[in-house]
Amino acid sequence: MTRRPSLPGADELFRPTGPADGVAPGWVERAGGPARRGTPRQKHTSKITVYVSDEELLALEHARLALRGTHGLTVDRGRMVREAIAVVLADLDEHGEESVLVRRLRHDE
Repeated sequence: MTRRPSLPGADELFRPTGPADGVAPGWVERAGGPARRGTPRQKHTSKITVYVSDEELLALEHARLALRGTHGLTVDRGRMVREAIAVVLADLDEHGEESVLVRRLRHDE
């Protein structure tokens, strides 16, 4: 009996990560047009840097742990941020002036 671990093959490591149906990543079809969605775990081609406070980072980590512990969802912080962005942008598309983003940004002025 060998003590070497079983490793995944090349087919498993280099599998396509995008949707097979031709819909662009991050979008799903709905009545009236595409709906925003965060992109699933995949290689992303663009990067931004966002600075957050210690409290915001701690809250994000608490949310990640709650998703894992309470809801059984294992996601990284990047995925959570992409989903949050998708939710806020979808709300802006749907509600415009009355969106959460517009109201919160106006409140900060």
